[in-house]
Amino acid sequence: MLATYAPLLAWLALVLAFVVGILALTAWIGRPQAATGKGDPYECGMIPRGDARHRFSVHYYLVAVLFILFDVEALFLILWALKARSLGLVGLVEVGLFLAVLAVGWLHIWRRGGLEWDR
Repeated sequence: MLATYAPLLAWLALVLAFVVGILALTAWIGRPQAATGKGDPYECGMIPRGDARHRFSVHYYLVAVLFILFDVEALFLILWALKARSLGLVGLVEVGLFLAVLAVGWLHIWRRGGLEWDR
């Protein structure tokens, strides 16, 4: 039984040895990074002012998550539309429930003010 997995185990050991070898080689050959201004943001030759890492409003992330959520929902609806005839009435009921759950979520977001940009 173990003999059938021997080539796979040998391949995994070879890959692991290769990865460890490459990491060790780069750590040994690579030179340390200088602590000069290499990590500073470039501002067209001007002296950098302030920090390049600004805080973003959480609202941007909320909009991004909502976009992904409703984009995936659109993908599911497109896939359902391609198979609507073969799914029959059961598929229609399922997509109706799916849309109802999404509508409840959208109404909840709307009432909580998640779609208002001026907050």
